[in-house]
Amino acid sequence: MYNEEEVLPALVSRLRPVLAGLGVPYEVVAVDDGSTDRTAALLDAFRLGWPELRVIGLRRNSGHQAALTAGLDRAVGAYVVSIDADLQDPPEKIPDMLTLARAEHLDIVYGIRADRASDTGFKRWTAGLYYRLVRRLAGPSVPAQAGDFRLLSRAAVDALKALPDQQRVYRLLVPWLGFPSGEVTYERAPRPAGQSKYPLGRMIRLAVDSVTGFSAAPLRIATWLGGFAFLVCLALMIYTLSAHAFQHTVPGWTSLFIGVLFIGAVQLVCVGLLGEYVGRIYTAVQNRPTYFVGHDTAARAHSAASASPVTAAAAATVDPGVPAPAAAPGGDADSSAPLAQRLRQRS
Repeated sequence: MYNEEEVLPALVSRLRPVLAGLGVPYEVVAVDDGSTDRTAALLDAFRLGWPELRVIGLRRNSGHQAALTAGLDRAVGAYVVSIDADLQDPPEKIPDMLTLARAEHLDIVYGIRADRASDTGFKRWTAGLYYRLVRRLAGPSVPAQAGDFRLLSRAAVDALKALPDQQRVYRLLVPWLGFPSGEVTYERAPRPAGQSKYPLGRMIRLAVDSVTGFSAAPLRIATWLGGFAFLVCLALMIYTLSAHAFQHTVPGWTSLFIGVLFIGAVQLVCVGLLGEYVGRIYTAVQNRPTYFVGHDTAARAHSAASASPVTAAAAATVDPGVPAPAAAPGGDADSSAPLAQRLRQRS
């Protein structure tokens, strides 16, 4: 979530009853992607009455895919569902995902947008163009109209964490794993509050990362452009020699001028494509972290438990079937650490 103070109350009111109805231990890992509004304060307030809520605050806005990476890296459940805070993906579909994964022994369950009537015509057109492009480059294993609302098993999460990719696009990485998968369809709803945090510039950046991070096709396009430019130059050479033989050299200036412009444009396109891939290689060589965690409420709870022998002993002897107690209002206690232990035992 990023600057989602307006939609947070609606998110909590819909998500909590759904998860409580599952009848299994769970945690909600809320990744605050460097919000500058009251998102962090509201999350702290909700934690007072919702002990299963765990907040991870990133030090700066790292981007959508980096925030997803932070959540996947720290989630401990046997199953992990990623969902945006804008409620365009319905949390009521989470039980259906879990039921399908358990019944058919699936590692991945995709949320498929069967109806995007709530989006603008331009958004639907660009989304359709994006999915056609990535399916052509990465193969038909990429589900059409599947965003980042999906369920992953612990095996799938561990496989993703082991990948060395720096600039991750999970819409392509998850299908690439090839794990058994299923689909749950839903209608994409409009935002109940707030504004979209994914403008056209970020959508273009996602498309560029998808193409250059998962395919070498643009480099092959540069090769084809170079071959086409060679044929054009060969035709212009024949035309120039013919014009010189018939002493029509002055009219040839137009074709020469166009040929120089065309070759220059092709060279710039090819250099730009090469620069994009060299830039990705440079980023990979730097090996810089894609995000920095400012605070994790589970880590604070673990430190508090380690400092108190009585609390640590109680956490070690907790019954996995007993729900964790809620933190006292205004106190520093947090039940996320015992909950994490129970989730690891279930895993």
